[in-house]
Amino acid sequence: MAQVAISILGGGSWGTALAIVLAERFERVNLWVHNPNLAARMESTRVNDVYLPGFTLPANIHVSHEMRLCPWVLSVVPSKHLRQVLEQAGKQATTPIRLISATKGIEAHTFSRMSEIAEQCFPGVPAVLTGPTFAREVADGEPAAMVVSSRDADFAQQIQTAFTGGNLRFYTNDDVVGVELAAALKNIIAIAAGAIEGLHLGSNSTAAVITRGLAEISRLVVARGGKASTVSGLAGLGDLVLTCTGQLSRNRRVGIELAKGRSLSDILSDTKMVAEGVETTTVALKLAELHNVEMPITQAVQAMLSGQPAPEALRQLISRAPRSEVN
Repeated sequence: MAQVAISILGGGSWGTALAIVLAERFERVNLWVHNPNLAARMESTRVNDVYLPGFTLPANIHVSHEMRLCPWVLSVVPSKHLRQVLEQAGKQATTPIRLISATKGIEAHTFSRMSEIAEQCFPGVPAVLTGPTFAREVADGEPAAMVVSSRDADFAQQIQTAFTGGNLRFYTNDDVVGVELAAALKNIIAIAAGAIEGLHLGSNSTAAVITRGLAEISRLVVARGGKASTVSGLAGLGDLVLTCTGQLSRNRRVGIELAKGRSLSDILSDTKMVAEGVETTTVALKLAELHNVEMPITQAVQAMLSGQPAPEALRQLISRAPRSEVN
């Protein structure tokens, strides 16, 4: 059944960009913003001056600090706040909700994927929206392709139909485990790619870390029940290439700054936006240990995040014992 309205939870850059493009597909978009001052300012000025300046919100986007829930809810909340926000939304919902998660990450203390948290807070099978996208480019109308994944194939197809338009193309995929894990893990590899950039180590090094990073992601995805083929798609390779090479990548920027010798706390204090790879690194290594999966690039990133100088961490990574590429 076609929806005339959609609620978006999260007024960061990605939530705002999705609101802008979906305003062309829905009669009404309710955008919930956690900060009441920012919400009031956005509703008045029609601009998100903190997270996505330079873009005007269409008239049918209604911004509020109060949750106004439609039958379809698109969650774009940072991973560490997701459970709290969805529990709040679940308590306020007065009608059945179908939830779509556009958050990339893994919950630290439970190892839960974002759609698993959604399923714990709302009845019904959720969907996942992901793929290689930068918020500013999507808001600006640049062409992009994304993935809609759900165990409910009919729900995924409904979203695909409702969201498709303009320069956005959507593909469906039933491998929710693979899609979500690949989307979360690529942020770690992007930090390593950023460190290579910051140390001016060249394109050869970047290509190597992307390729071997893809292998790490695939090993853990398969160990957790996902499909290796998914890692070769938009949620895996596509998003990995974008995040490792794109100038707008927050995780890549963290790596660049670490290579300059800056502390992680100083780097994070300079940005209002979340670099999900920072918290995902620790969780990924715990999962890798649980499944006896080797993730040397992720270990190198963890070392840099913990204060080891980037040249030393990368030197230890490249000096590891030789091995077969296919193992």
